[in-house]
Amino acid sequence: MKAFKDSILQLITETSTNLPPDVRQAIRTAKEKEDAGTRAALALTTISRNIDMAEENVSPICQDTGMLTFKIYVPVGVNQIEMTAAIKEAVAEATRLGKLRPNSVDSLTGENSGDNLGEGTPVIHYEQWEKEKIEVRLILKGGGCENKNIQYSLPCELEGLGRAGRDLDGIRKCIMHSVYQAQGQGCSAGFIGVGIGGDRTTGYELAKKQLFRKVTDTNPNPDLAKLEEYVMEKANTLSIGTMGFGGNTTLLGCKIGAINRIPASFFVSVAYNCWAFRRQGVSIDPRTGEIVDWLYKEETPAGVQQTEEKISVAKHPEGSRQIELTTPITEEQIRELKVGDVVILNGYIHTGRDALHKYLMDHDAPVNLEGGVIYHCGPVMLRDQNGNWEVKAAGPTTSIREEPYQADIIKKFGIRAVIGKGGMGQKTLQGLKEHGAVYLNAIGGAAQYYADCITKVEGVDLIEFGIPEAMWHLHVKGFAAIVTMDSHGNSLHEDVEKSSLEKLAELQEPVFK
Repeated sequence: MKAFKDSILQLITETSTNLPPDVRQAIRTAKEKEDAGTRAALALTTISRNIDMAEENVSPICQDTGMLTFKIYVPVGVNQIEMTAAIKEAVAEATRLGKLRPNSVDSLTGENSGDNLGEGTPVIHYEQWEKEKIEVRLILKGGGCENKNIQYSLPCELEGLGRAGRDLDGIRKCIMHSVYQAQGQGCSAGFIGVGIGGDRTTGYELAKKQLFRKVTDTNPNPDLAKLEEYVMEKANTLSIGTMGFGGNTTLLGCKIGAINRIPASFFVSVAYNCWAFRRQGVSIDPRTGEIVDWLYKEETPAGVQQTEEKISVAKHPEGSRQIELTTPITEEQIRELKVGDVVILNGYIHTGRDALHKYLMDHDAPVNLEGGVIYHCGPVMLRDQNGNWEVKAAGPTTSIREEPYQADIIKKFGIRAVIGKGGMGQKTLQGLKEHGAVYLNAIGGAAQYYADCITKVEGVDLIEFGIPEAMWHLHVKGFAAIVTMDSHGNSLHEDVEKSSLEKLAELQEPVFK
C-alpha cells in the first residue's frame, strides 16, 4: 500500500495548494466583471495573487485546511481497511509537512490531536462500483464556510421572501435566502451545493456531494438546470460581493441534486463553500496504487491562461485613504479612521481565536496588549531545522464567533484594532465606539498573501491550546486591511446586509410553478 499512500499524499498536497482549472476560471470571470477601483476588485486581485503564491510555494491556499472529506469508489474485492490505514498515514504525513493545519479537536476536552487524526476524522465515504479502477475525490472545506451551511424544513417563513412552500418555487426561495444569510462570512464569492429531499443527514450529504461536480457542467434534470441558472443570475444581483464588500459577484457556482423523501419531511440543505474551493480527484490503479489520471485537470481551452497574470501589488479602491500605522496605536490615531480606509500595519500583532478569547475573559494576557492588535487567525506553523517557528499560511478566520467576548476584551486590555473577516455584531460595534477601536477586514482565504507580510515570529503563548488556537506574536510589515467598522458607530457590513435584504425582497414573486 506504500504507492497508494504516496498517491493520497500527492492528492492532499495538490488539493491544499493548487485550485483546479474550473475554479480558477470562475474566479477569473468574476474579476473581469467587477468594477475597477472598488473594494471587491481589490479583494479579487488579492485572491488572484494568493492563488499564484500558493502554487509557487506549494503551501496552503488558506490556513484553514478544513475537514478532509474523501469520496472513494472502489472495485469489488478491494481491501478498504488497508486503504483507510494508508489514507490516515498520508493525512498525518501531510500535516507534518505543513500541507494541512492540525484541525482534529476532541469535542469534549478541546485537545488537538496534532495530526488531523481522531474519532471521525478524516471523513471517508466508500462506494463500490463495477469499474476496474479506484477513484478518490477529496474536498477541504474550512470552518468559515462550513458554519454558513444551512438546512430548511418546508414550509417555512423566510426573511425578505415570505412563505416558502413545498414546491420548486419554495426551493428557489430557500436557496436565495441561503446566499443572503451567508453575507461575507463564508469568504464570498462562493459556491453552493444544494440537496433537496432525504432526511436531515442524507440531505446535507447530498448537498456536499454536489460540490464534487465541475463548475462548468450542466444538470441532467432540466428543471434543476433552469433553477441553477436562475440562482446564478439572481444571486449576483444581491450585491453582497466578494468578502461582503458589495460588488457584482456574490456566487461563483450553484449545483443542485434531489433525492426522495418521506411525506412528512421536506428538507432543502445547502452546503456553502468559499472561493478557495479546494477540490481535486484522481484515478488510481488498484494493482499498483499509483495515480493514473487527475479528474479536474482537463486541458485549459485555447487562448485561456490557467493562472492569472502575476500581480505583486493590489491597487487600493478609488477614493479611499491609505493610512500607515505602527503598533502600539493610540486612540487618537484610531478616531481618525473611518469605514473604507485602507490601513497598512507595521509592528507586532497577536493572533487570537476562540480558545484565547474565552481564556482572556478570566485571565490576564500573557503580553501587554495596550494599543495592540488582535488578529483572528489560526496559522499553519512549522519549526525549521534550527527549531524556530516559521509561518506557512496566515489568513483571517471568521470573526463573528468572537462576538460574545470581543467588546469586553477590547475594554479590558486597551486593544485598538481587531483584524478578521466577515465583520462583527452590534455589541462589538458599540465597544469600538465606546473604547476607541476599529475592525479591520482582511481578505479571507489569502493565507499566502498575508504570510508574506510576516517578517518574524516573536514567540508563542498558550501552545497547549493547539497550533491554531495558540497566541502567536508576529512582527508584520505592510499588512493591508480595510476598515469596515469604525470607532464612530459605522459598519459596512450592516450597510451591505440592509441593501441586500431589500434586493432579496424583490424576488418574492413566484418564478417556477
